This record gives sequence, C-alpha cells and structure tokens, in this order.
Amino acid sequence: MLTLKDICFQAPDGKFILKDVNLQIEDGQLLVVTGPNGGGKSTLAKIIAGIYQPSSGQIILDGQDITALDVTGKAKKGISSGFQRPVCFKGITVRVLLNIAAGRELTANELKSLLGMVGLCMCDYADRELNASLSGGELKRIEIASVLARRTPFNIFDEPEAGIDLWSFQKLIDIFREMKSDSSASQMIISHQKSILEIADRIAVISAGTVVEYGVPDKVLPALFGEDSGCVCPVGKGCGK
Repeated sequence: MLTLKDICFQAPDGKFILKDVNLQIEDGQLLVVTGPNGGGKSTLAKIIAGIYQPSSGQIILDGQDITALDVTGKAKKGISSGFQRPVCFKGITVRVLLNIAAGRELTANELKSLLGMVGLCMCDYADRELNASLSGGELKRIEIASVLARRTPFNIFDEPEAGIDLWSFQKLIDIFREMKSDSSASQMIISHQKSILEIADRIAVISAGTVVEYGVPDKVLPALFGEDSGCVCPVGKGCGK
C-alpha cells in the first residue's frame, strides 16, 4: 500500500504546483489520476518515483517512510515508472532490457510470457534493438513488459496512451485490465482517456495542485465527461468539445 500524506511541491518561483495532496492506493488497486493540463499530475508521479523531492509531506510504502529517497532508492524499494515517451537505448536489445529489469537472465519461457502479456511475439521482438525502428506502440508495450519483469509492488504509468495509434491504444487497455486482474501490485496511471478511467478501481482528479474529486468511476465520471465528450475537463466545467 502506498500512502501520500499532505504532499506539497513548490517551484523555484514560489508557486505551489501541489498543495496538500492526500491519497491512499491499496494493494492490487488501480488508481487513475486525471484532470486538466498543468494541474500537477506528472509532478506528483515524479515525486512518487523520486525524480523530484516534495517540499513537504510524506510518502509511505508498506509502512515505511520513503519520502527522502531518490529515484534509485525508490526503485530499490519497489517503485517502477513508465514514461510518456519511452527511452530508446542504442545497442540494447529487448532481451537485454528485460534481463536488466528482472535482475537476472530470463529463460526463453519467461521472455515468451512477458512479451506475450503485452501482445508481442518473442521470436519477433526479443532480439530487436530498442531504437527508432520500433513504433510508439511497440515501445510502450516493451516498457510495460520491463515493469512487469521487475515485479514491483507499485507501478506508475504517465499518459501511456500518448503518441500511439488507436490499435495500440486498444491493446494497452487490454494489458492494464489484465494487470489489474492478475497482479497484487498497485498501479497508478495518469490519463485523460475515458477508456482507461472506466477500468479504474478509483479515480483521483487533480486540478490546480489539489485533489478536487476522488472515488469510484460511477461516482466521478459523470462530473468529468459530457454525453459525447472524450476530453477531461475541470470538475464542474465543460469544455464544449
């Protein structure tokens, strides 16, 4: 379980990006964080991952205060992160990346299982280099496979749908649904997409640095979406799109 207590983050110019954020993500729970652009969602993800340090507040993972740890320390404690734009590593193959993520050499059956979970064939991808020859959707799925290989108790995905085609997006939905049903790990996804919000156990809406709405999808979604809208708006407002 991961608990955020009164998390604040102040920018160098004195502006508060996050103000007293309190959230609790239970074991095996899928939390989707959404809200308007500039609301502080990605900053919160970077704070949990250890890329940024909060100005105040606490991060508690399974009863242990990990607030002061950097990104390496938090990774060692069991936090994995997926980025909006997965990183390419020249000269590194998918097989090597997954071995590094797992911390050991994976068997052929383990590689087959990991890649199969994200809809990729081991024979076609295990020895592919992580470079521009892979599509955005392929890189996203390989990144998710690397997170799965780590078997960490808490995983963060920041706008996993960014920059991928519709077919790959539908595959991502299936992957997250399967991760939710088959894993005891907690997942936090930052997303604007209704299809991802609908599979959440809980939704947190962050606007202007604070949690303005929190609850189950049936409770939160009506406040976010108009009848035909596919865009998330600040609670209580409509975007007209």
